[in-house]
Amino acid sequence: MKAVVDWQGDLIFKGTMDDGREIVMDGNDKHISPMQSVLVAVGACSSVDVVEIMKKARQDIQACQCRLEAERADSPPRVFTKIHAHYEVSGVDINEKHLQRAVSLSTEKYCSVMLMLNASVPITTSFSVTAPTEA
Repeated sequence: MKAVVDWQGDLIFKGTMDDGREIVMDGNDKHISPMQSVLVAVGACSSVDVVEIMKKARQDIQACQCRLEAERADSPPRVFTKIHAHYEVSGVDINEKHLQRAVSLSTEKYCSVMLMLNASVPITTSFSVTAPTEA
């Protein structure tokens, strides 16, 4: 994997992956900040695992939302000091034991972003099953 980060002026930077996909970040609150992107990456990476594991368990998952809360150090470097991820999953007859297993497997075995950060940041998780939305 390779990437290039180009300064776009002001404090805006465009990251381009070797396959051409791009992301824009900045330090002036016009775009997502680099630390916000790390937090979003935690939720996205682990949610991919949760959805895949639930599907393999033949759970009729219709939605998965990961709500993240993070605290940061008050002084530079303003690293994360704690992260909590709460997964809200909806679907037809979702088995909570399957969801608990999916969240555990993601956080302990599969989510590379969480596992990379977990050495220096306490990460906790929780989950809930919500009613599916009507179409």
